[in-house]
Amino acid sequence: MLERLDYVRMAPRRILDAGSGAGRDARKLHERFRGASLVRLDFSPALLRAGRARFFEKSLFACGDLARLPFAGASFDLVWSNMALHWAPDAPHVLREFARVAAPDALVMFATLGPDTLKELRAAAGATRVHQFIDMHDLGDMLVEAGFSAPVMDMEMLTFEYRERRALLSDLRRSGQTNARSDRLRGLSGRGFMQRLVERLGASASFEVVYGHAWKGAPRRLADGRDVVRFHAPREK
Repeated sequence: MLERLDYVRMAPRRILDAGSGAGRDARKLHERFRGASLVRLDFSPALLRAGRARFFEKSLFACGDLARLPFAGASFDLVWSNMALHWAPDAPHVLREFARVAAPDALVMFATLGPDTLKELRAAAGATRVHQFIDMHDLGDMLVEAGFSAPVMDMEMLTFEYRERRALLSDLRRSGQTNARSDRLRGLSGRGFMQRLVERLGASASFEVVYGHAWKGAPRRLADGRDVVRFHAPREK
């Protein structure tokens, strides 16, 4: 995502790092946009505290939900979200919130996971035991519906090879990448399931990384629901 900013000409005054976690991107954003005010938002107070202790950048901190951002409309010139959108149960609503807090001509940029992520684990464990991920084309449509214009979507596949099958499960647990589906099984699976899972699981794991960015266009509808219609005076001959 940071490399993709090389192709964008902008000088944001206010930046929102939505789902910042421990602040891994905050320092790089500060280095790139010196003088900009950066707000780091995450749902976890512990991660925000960890990031504050680790970094000394001049950031503001906010604990909140991506679906209910605690900011006024048109507050940010850059809305940045790295590997947080796939945790949201209602991605279209989150993108509408991004659009609400984005100022006119602001840029939204995000990275998330696509549907081929952990396809090996899904085949071994069953579909309901692995988190669901949204296709990048659907995300592009959601951006337009939310009020953004000129969306650009692309993806890359990353494949990790493991020497030991259980190492993948250990990596997922340590990184916090658990199943957040609302229809997931709530009970304990037992040793038998874990043994069968390890036997079925291969030595590789796929991650489909989806990148997207778009610009906040002029509002097409007022807050009370009325559509905005613009009339342009004819040019004089």
